[in-house]
Amino acid sequence: MARTTRLRWAALVAGVALVVAGCSSTGGKKAQDEANQISAGKADTPKITVAMVTHGAPGDTFWDIIRKGAQAAAAKDNVDLKYSADPDSGKQATLIQSAIDSKVDGIAVTLPDPPALAPAVRKAIAAGIPVIAFNAGITKYSDSGALAYFGSDESVAGQTGGQRAAEDGFKHVLCVVQEQGQVQLEARCDGVKSTFTGQYDKLYVNGRDLPSVKSTIAAKLKQDPSIDFIVTLGAPIALNAIDASKDNGGTAKVGTFDFNPQIPPKIKSGDLAWAIDQQPFLQGYQAIDAIWLYKNNGNVLGGGKATLTGPYLVDKNNVDFVAKFAAGGTR
Repeated sequence: MARTTRLRWAALVAGVALVVAGCSSTGGKKAQDEANQISAGKADTPKITVAMVTHGAPGDTFWDIIRKGAQAAAAKDNVDLKYSADPDSGKQATLIQSAIDSKVDGIAVTLPDPPALAPAVRKAIAAGIPVIAFNAGITKYSDSGALAYFGSDESVAGQTGGQRAAEDGFKHVLCVVQEQGQVQLEARCDGVKSTFTGQYDKLYVNGRDLPSVKSTIAAKLKQDPSIDFIVTLGAPIALNAIDASKDNGGTAKVGTFDFNPQIPPKIKSGDLAWAIDQQPFLQGYQAIDAIWLYKNNGNVLGGGKATLTGPYLVDKNNVDFVAKFAAGGTR
């Protein structure tokens, strides 16, 4: 390489290094501090207001992780995030309408009950408000007119759980549903049933009353001692299922969907066989970031297909890697 060419390359590399250093020292740390040290840099685009409306139940730590992801993206993208939630589909639809009435710049929404929520989504789109769907409603989100979807394929996730339970030699699985009628939860249990080779049962519990969750599972185990594996569809439900099994002699093992900081220690101790993570932080982050991209550059992710954030199965083989992030409240 000629000496002149070498000098040009050296100057270019030095310039790039300065730009990178400048980016990391002007805004990156501030954004990280504002959003649990996840974001990097901050957009200088005009501030927009985005409403995130979910079906999260009070006290369910899963939604704290969703919200942290949304907050991280909002900090990076100069977004004023308005979060609201209600597990009742009718009330969730009312929250969407409230976001429309307040003339937000975009809406990120979960669709656990598409027939009840799609009309409100269509109203938002008719009002010129772009909508991104995430977490629930993967098979129906496009019918509502939502631009994109971020979440796990819950049928595939369920199949993963059922196959793993069969491979581990269990004979009778109980799938516990904490909110009857929510499409993503039913899809998980249906997936488990489709790949599990032994006996299968499903049990509905009231996920908004955790003490009753434990007692209902315990009563089912006492009624049918042949149940040797319990699949729960949320981390708080899993913790109660573990306690219910212990109260019944500990003969039934537990696997779960979803994560919170209490899950990795349970996997390490053997109280929990595995957890199937759908990466809720990523869902919240991508939903907000996708609206910013659409508003500022006309970008739409997914090409008309859902962008998957799961399933990601965690067991003793990889729990140490994930645990450090779970401890920070982002997995």
